[in-house]
Amino acid sequence: QVQLVESGGGLVQPGGSLRLSCAASGSIFSIYTMGWYRQAPGKQRELVAIIAGDGSTDYADSVKGRFTISRDNAKKTVYLQMNSLKPEDTAVYYCNQPRREGDYWGQGTQVTVSS
Repeated sequence: QVQLVESGGGLVQPGGSLRLSCAASGSIFSIYTMGWYRQAPGKQRELVAIIAGDGSTDYADSVKGRFTISRDNAKKTVYLQMNSLKPEDTAVYYCNQPRREGDYWGQGTQVTVSS
């Protein structure tokens, strides 16, 4: 069983920055792909960024150049550095670990971008 716990959300002004963290439990972390998703009110959950076990990354077009996903395998933690935030980035952000037997999800952390 894997538990994912997100932190770092909050209220920020447009143009500001936040860093989200996701701490994972379990004995094995480094080999698994980790992802960040978000869900805005009335919208479907969407992929924001993913990072593979080898460190390769991919991003949604809407966040390329502004967000950076990274991981610290020793701490079993994945991060999402969010810069130049826009009001449309407002959403609940979820950490994800895809598994063949079923994905693991965190509880989510709210990010609100507003002046």
